[in-house]
Amino acid sequence: MPGMLTRWEPFAELGELRSRLDRLFGDLTDGRDRAWAPAIDVEREKDKLIVRADVPGVKPEDVNIEVQDDILTISGEHEERTEKKEKNFLRRERRYGSFSRSMALPPGVDASKIEAVTKDGVIELEIPLPSEAAKEPVKITPTAA
Repeated sequence: MPGMLTRWEPFAELGELRSRLDRLFGDLTDGRDRAWAPAIDVEREKDKLIVRADVPGVKPEDVNIEVQDDILTISGEHEERTEKKEKNFLRRERRYGSFSRSMALPPGVDASKIEAVTKDGVIELEIPLPSEAAKEPVKITPTAA
């Protein structure tokens, strides 16, 4: 109908732009999926950080936890194999690859005091925080002009 008003939806066009950019960057890569990296949660309690990393199916001995230059890195390798035999066929699937996640820690964290436990595919790190230096106020004295 001529003369009909339509509502302008400014964010509707952003969805189309995003899908075009996704296609563009997908075409620029070699077509493989991105590397897997574990999801990480970080909580601060009174005097420590709690870091949880989801590493389902990864054995604890296949995970490396390192602290260097106040950077915490959780890395490792994962390999999964399945095999299914039936009357007329055999199906084997293998998935493998390495992963790594890094995050900055506050300066002065003592890596030897970090404790790590694992349960149900989640690694939990307890990282004691260094004590904060006492804040001293600075007094400003006016000078005679």
